[in-house]
Amino acid sequence: MSGNAILKELVTASKAGRPAGICSVCSANEYVIEAAMEETLASGGVCLIEATANQVNQFGGYTGMTPADFVSFCRKIASRTGLDEEWLIFGGDHLGPLVWSAEEEEAAMEKAEALVRAYAAAGVQKIHIDASMRLGSDDPQAPLDPAVVARRAARLCRAAEEARPEGGLPLYVVGSEVPIPGGATEAEDGISVTRGEDLRNEYELFKSAFLRQGLDDAWTRVIAVVVQPGVEFGDDQVFLYNRSNAAELIACARTLEGIVLEGHSTDYQSARALREMREDGIAILKVGPALTYAFREALFALER
Repeated sequence: MSGNAILKELVTASKAGRPAGICSVCSANEYVIEAAMEETLASGGVCLIEATANQVNQFGGYTGMTPADFVSFCRKIASRTGLDEEWLIFGGDHLGPLVWSAEEEEAAMEKAEALVRAYAAAGVQKIHIDASMRLGSDDPQAPLDPAVVARRAARLCRAAEEARPEGGLPLYVVGSEVPIPGGATEAEDGISVTRGEDLRNEYELFKSAFLRQGLDDAWTRVIAVVVQPGVEFGDDQVFLYNRSNAAELIACARTLEGIVLEGHSTDYQSARALREMREDGIAILKVGPALTYAFREALFALER
């Protein structure tokens, strides 16, 4: 079964009311990835590995790897651990102009297009398009118009579509209401959960932008929207999932055909919170810093 088929089956199960979810490991650390693959072998599940735009991009990112390099890197680890590639899915996270947000729109978007093309061409099956950041030519004092975010996202989707051969087109995740990649850097008093009304409006804006670009087929491969369900972490605090606070959001999400929710920064959540998120249709749960931190703790323990 292909990675696309596995993810689509996940969405179908979740929308049918059957608790279904997948852990998305956002890490470029060799030992974290190897441990995730070993856990997959032990549990009989599926291993979803994602890289972010600043970690891995066409210029190398802070890891020094291009998307093709990263895919090859993970495949070598899979071969070493004995994980069949049938159970390995690759994802790209926050793909957009994040790294070049200080540049004018056209320059930043051209680099972002090259980024998503590189990920798609490398065989990445799941692409989170994120155009939520202000660019150098945007008014720094005004909130970025959600319609502009959707328009830029559709442009990036078109670039990804052009990079892939027929039959190998990726699945997409959209949405701009996301925690800071890697977790919050400052203490926060509370987390504002995405309102159901805002989710509905964002969904309609993205759908309209995709269809205006002639991306009707691509829209059928949009499987999730990123929202803020009320979870976050920082250096000294963790906001745990509270399903009563997210009830309106979850009720709205259940009305969106073929769409589940993707939760970012779900690191350090309790087992109960993770189970409740899965039950509530937050079917893609992204972690990364917590795993790298656990590896760091293991190193210190071994050193001692």
